[in-house]
Amino acid sequence: MTFQTIALDTDARGVATLTLDRPDKHNSLSAAMIDELTAAATQLASDDAVRVVVLTGAGESFCAGGDLGWMREQFHADRETRMAEARKLASMLKSLNELPKPLIGRVQGQAFGGGIGMMSVCDTVIALDSAKFGLTEVRLGLIPATISPYVLARMGEGKARRVFMSARVFGADEARDLDLVAKVAPETELDEAVEKEIRPYLSAAPAAVAASKALARALGPTISADVIEDTIRRLADTWETPEANEGIAAFFEKRKPNWVSA
Repeated sequence: MTFQTIALDTDARGVATLTLDRPDKHNSLSAAMIDELTAAATQLASDDAVRVVVLTGAGESFCAGGDLGWMREQFHADRETRMAEARKLASMLKSLNELPKPLIGRVQGQAFGGGIGMMSVCDTVIALDSAKFGLTEVRLGLIPATISPYVLARMGEGKARRVFMSARVFGADEARDLDLVAKVAPETELDEAVEKEIRPYLSAAPAAVAASKALARALGPTISADVIEDTIRRLADTWETPEANEGIAAFFEKRKPNWVSA
């Protein structure tokens, strides 16, 4: 399959690199990218030659969240359309979360909103020491709904509440403390740190690795179809509030929303 918004390459060892490839847009999640990531997850899951998958981004950002064009379309859409688009994002995240291969996040730059969701479906994340992070949805009058099952599963409720609803931007060391990131590395050591995570899997039995990952998911927080649908409903509800209308309008008009007091 030929991709336009992502790149997928597999080396001779069976290490696949899945790259978010919209560097000029800070790898923001467009409708096309969401569709291609879902297709890539299906392809990787069925490819017996693939032993490990590395998820990364091209350019200076890992993933800046939702694409501006996609967001503008949602601003003018009806409830049914918004929910349908949210389900596509939810399906993509579910596919990556349930990928029967180890998924290692190589976070080489900033990650906001949906970018945090992409990190949270990885089995482990290695981040650049200068990277910045944030769940910034509430600045727009929205909530981090679709990504929330994976973010909460990764961070736990207590740690999530430190950053889930403040939109505060934080650094790599705090991301590690919050369990979003396993290891932090300077740019010159980032690839070697990722390689150290890859190597053990190349000596492990692939089917046993897949079964162990499925076991961990089964014993962890439940992310059922009902849970996912509830997050989609909550997001749709929020889109219909006066705050969301003001926040999105202010964003596109390049002004502060009316609740900003500082």
